[in-house]
Amino acid sequence: MRAVVQRCREARVTVDGRVVGETGRGLCVLLGVAATDTEEDAVYLADKTAHLRIFPDAEGKMNLSLLDLKAAGRAGEGPAADVLVVSQFTLYGDCRRGRRPSYAAAAPPEQAEGLYLRYVRELESRGLKVATGEFQAMMVVEIANDGPVTILLDSQKQF
Repeated sequence: MRAVVQRCREARVTVDGRVVGETGRGLCVLLGVAATDTEEDAVYLADKTAHLRIFPDAEGKMNLSLLDLKAAGRAGEGPAADVLVVSQFTLYGDCRRGRRPSYAAAAPPEQAEGLYLRYVRELESRGLKVATGEFQAMMVVEIANDGPVTILLDSQKQF
């Protein structure tokens, strides 16, 4: 399972011109699921995401997680969600051969949706409010990246 985690001031997803998910200050996560992923990958990655120390402390050092901000009452400025999670199978696009990406490593939709939802539930179980995109829809994702801070996570620890 792979995640592109962006610290954001705000983020939103629209489908056919309607907003389906949004967040204010918090995280926007683009999430890809591999065919080899299991529920353990979803649990691991959700825990890593929730505890990722990429928010500034009083001295401006990236030392706080989103959970730390929530505990201090400083998260969730803007729309109610703390995290916006958007499914993105293209994170498993392999461009090493030729010019057209291969998505052979990506999970089939039925498997991917279940693990995507497990990841969301795991974040919620840690006390985070989570908004989502619409699985398998053509979405427009707008992200106001704060910093910019972008972190890549992989449950198989490939990077």
